[in-house]
Amino acid sequence: MQAPALPSLRVLLTGATGLIGSAIGDALSARGHQVVRVVRDPVAAAHRWPGQPTVERDMARAHRPEHWAPALAGIDVVVNAVGILQERGAQTFDALHRRGPVALFQAAADACVQRVVQVSALGADEGAQTAYHLSKRDADEALLGLARAGRLQAVVLQPSLIFSPQGASTTMFSTWASLPVIPLPAGGGQGVQPVHLEDVVQIAVAAVEGRAPAGADAAQRIAVVGPTPLTLRSYLLTLRRGMGLGRAWTVAIPAPLVEWAVRIAARLPGALADEDTWRMLQRGNVADARDTVAWLGHEPRAADRFIPAAWRDGLRARAALNWLLPLLRASVAAVWIVTAIVSAFVWPVDGPDGSLALLRATGIGPGSGSPGWLATREAGLLALYGAAALDGVLGVLTLLKPSRWLWRAQMALMGFYTVMISLCLPQFWAHPYGPVLKNLPLLAVLILLHHFEPPQARPR
Repeated sequence: MQAPALPSLRVLLTGATGLIGSAIGDALSARGHQVVRVVRDPVAAAHRWPGQPTVERDMARAHRPEHWAPALAGIDVVVNAVGILQERGAQTFDALHRRGPVALFQAAADACVQRVVQVSALGADEGAQTAYHLSKRDADEALLGLARAGRLQAVVLQPSLIFSPQGASTTMFSTWASLPVIPLPAGGGQGVQPVHLEDVVQIAVAAVEGRAPAGADAAQRIAVVGPTPLTLRSYLLTLRRGMGLGRAWTVAIPAPLVEWAVRIAARLPGALADEDTWRMLQRGNVADARDTVAWLGHEPRAADRFIPAAWRDGLRARAALNWLLPLLRASVAAVWIVTAIVSAFVWPVDGPDGSLALLRATGIGPGSGSPGWLATREAGLLALYGAAALDGVLGVLTLLKPSRWLWRAQMALMGFYTVMISLCLPQFWAHPYGPVLKNLPLLAVLILLHHFEPPQARPR
């Protein structure tokens, strides 16, 4: 970006560590403005933005104007980019979207701040139905009311679906688009109008600097959207082409089945979909692009230009791993769980090919020739059912609590089983079904999971 035409501004930025807020803050700093970032963890912020000013506040608890007054001394412009898609604990829509911002806006008016830029969401209007949109709308109206009363200038940005390779929603949509068979809720005819993060940031910077189009007033609400509406189906297929993937099958999922699925998904950790998300998708997320064009001075970037060639391979690989790794994890869990069930309940215990006969070759159980208790039937049964229980526990943990130590434990156990079979039952290496050879690809899968799925990389 060019140097600002206006004098340097001192900007208070909330939501500074989020996707949109961090991008706005970096852009403002690059243009010579002093950005005071509101953060919950000032130590982490000092590492991320060394030498730059920060203010420690928690929007979930700063619900009175006096909570914000000290931070507003000498501030020219306030940008509120705080936003969540789902509630967790104290991080509620009411606290973060409504009560905290309204208190901040009132304090800004009391401190004679020139201008407030609020990052809201498309759909936070009179037709809002979900808690997410309603809470955003209430804060927007409070800010615009202050502007209409002449207390300050206000710009409310209402972006549609935002594309950024680092964004959680982009990760979800690119993963969705990379599937071999793409499920389309209710046929995928819902309207979306995705906008690139860089266009959102450019408009936000213009709003901060007061570079409004001719004829704009002191209280403005701007729909920030891509150039044309798309259906969900066409957006997914556009992303797929952008990642360099070939044609895919699509399958329409009936709306009642989608509603049932999102109810279940909402209860899973790290889920991005819930009933409100589904309702917002059904409503559609489109608007006239004239305001976006006016503020940008040109057409916003179209979806077929979202993914430059330099990003294509990396984005495609990440998108594929997002569904391949859970598939591999489920496959490994199935191996352990089914093995436990077969060993404990299906395969015969006695007989020439029974479990005790196999254990006899390892020196455990009756007829093994081992001394004392190891040669008893009880020892053989304990080894059989103990190993089955261990396999079952590993399978369940693989589904529920995957971690590096779990992958290491499985690799060690598989190595132990392979060594024991090689020493005591070497004929299994020549078995036509390859029961031991299959340990090799399974070991490779565990190494892959260990490499790509450390606990810190998993959703929280």
